[in-house]
Amino acid sequence: MFMQMGFGAVLIVLAMLLLSAFRILREYERGVVFQLGRFWQVKGPGLILLIPVIQQMVRVDLRTVVLDVPPQDVITRDNVSVKVNAVLYFRVLDPQKAIIQVEDFLVATSQLAQTTLRAVLGKHELDELLAEREQLNLDIRQVLDAQTDAWGIKVANVEIKHVDLNESMVRAIARQAEAERERRAKVIHAEGELQASEKLMQAAQMLSKEPGAMQLRYMQTLGMIAGDKSSTIVFPLPVDLLKGLVDRQK
Repeated sequence: MFMQMGFGAVLIVLAMLLLSAFRILREYERGVVFQLGRFWQVKGPGLILLIPVIQQMVRVDLRTVVLDVPPQDVITRDNVSVKVNAVLYFRVLDPQKAIIQVEDFLVATSQLAQTTLRAVLGKHELDELLAEREQLNLDIRQVLDAQTDAWGIKVANVEIKHVDLNESMVRAIARQAEAERERRAKVIHAEGELQASEKLMQAAQMLSKEPGAMQLRYMQTLGMIAGDKSSTIVFPLPVDLLKGLVDRQK
């Protein structure tokens, strides 16, 4: 009786060991297999057979990971304190390096992204941080990709999400924008006055060359004045208009 129970227990243990030897990896998964503690090979996807106790496997997901970088306190080059957060897209290219070269590649990549975000943005002024995000995203991605390459990780993209400013800085930026708009308005007005003066000068030169044109312009002006409802109109009489009459009387 006891022998039968012992034999049944052995069969159960063997069945459990046999079942534990089979692993199924999905298309986007790979298994880093260790044999007696030493790296053996990367397997998958599909059905994997492991030697119980002798071999162990660590699963690695090869899909793109979306990592949210928490808000970081950044002091820009012009000594403005802002809070910046970003989102990081990366994936594992070499499962062996991702498991062997770093303890936890997700935590390591997150910490590295935070420090890199502060370091890169701290080299730029606030205006660059607000206006040149695409270039800053590219700079951060290049720095991260160069450092995570040793872990078998490829950083695909980095996007700065929000740049939070305190209220005093927001008001200062608003005043600066208003001053810039006033400056542009004054410049446009001055350019208009310059163009108008140039056109008037050209018109005066043309009228001075053609006395008849001057007389015609003078008559048009009189017609405009006559249309007014004023009862009395006093205007100078150009000598050029009387010259023809004087010549005829002679």
